[in-house]
Amino acid sequence: MDLQDLTFSVANHIATITLNRPDEANALSFRMAQDLHVVANHCDSNNDIRAVILTATGKMFCAGGDVISFAAAGDGVSELMRNMTTYLHGAIARFQRMNAPLIIAVNGTAAGAGLSIMLTGDVVIAATSAKFTMAYTGIGVSPDGSSSFFLPRIVGTLKAKEMMLLNPRYSAFEAKALGLVTEVVEDDQVLPRAQALAAQLASGPTVAYGELKRLLADSFSNSLETQMELETRAISGLALHTHDAREGIAAFSAKRKPTFEGR
Repeated sequence: MDLQDLTFSVANHIATITLNRPDEANALSFRMAQDLHVVANHCDSNNDIRAVILTATGKMFCAGGDVISFAAAGDGVSELMRNMTTYLHGAIARFQRMNAPLIIAVNGTAAGAGLSIMLTGDVVIAATSAKFTMAYTGIGVSPDGSSSFFLPRIVGTLKAKEMMLLNPRYSAFEAKALGLVTEVVEDDQVLPRAQALAAQLASGPTVAYGELKRLLADSFSNSLETQMELETRAISGLALHTHDAREGIAAFSAKRKPTFEGR
């Protein structure tokens, strides 16, 4: 893959995506949005990938959009933003519906688009020193990156409005109390903890993880009856078509630990 603003590697069924513009606070550029779309498509397409870590280099996770490029675009800024969000939103859609769980390892401040990306994680590990803020209205724009979808579902509509209108700045522990992050660890333990969780998830029933992710993604827009029918189709399909469901059932019956193969 021809990547410029992030790095990508796969080892032991775990993909690691690293935002790599440390001198620009890992601000989301047009090229980074494109790169994210490329690697998200690959993670969704490659059955060998059973867990994904998304993290960043340097002291910050992502300070938001690349405002310098917005200013340089002049009258073309609207088209630039449309193109960037096309790639970014495409990447987020893939991450949400792929089988592999997405672990976000927040090594430093997540603001604007950085916070939006963070909210898409299935598991979010944050450094003790990390700070969090929405920031969009601070430059006179509205949120993107799916945050208007995920944030009110996590913290409630009223709190989401406060975060988006007033841009309060939260510590890692405050973010955890709000439900924005799963776990807070010491700064030097963010990536090791994410890697340990990724290894645990990569040895699990990957297709079942994908089904539950898709069920949750649709749960707020479906009626109860529709959601239950989707649950029925998912669980029965897994039992019929996947090795891991048959292995899990057999292992439970035999009182042994299952060996999942992600298929």
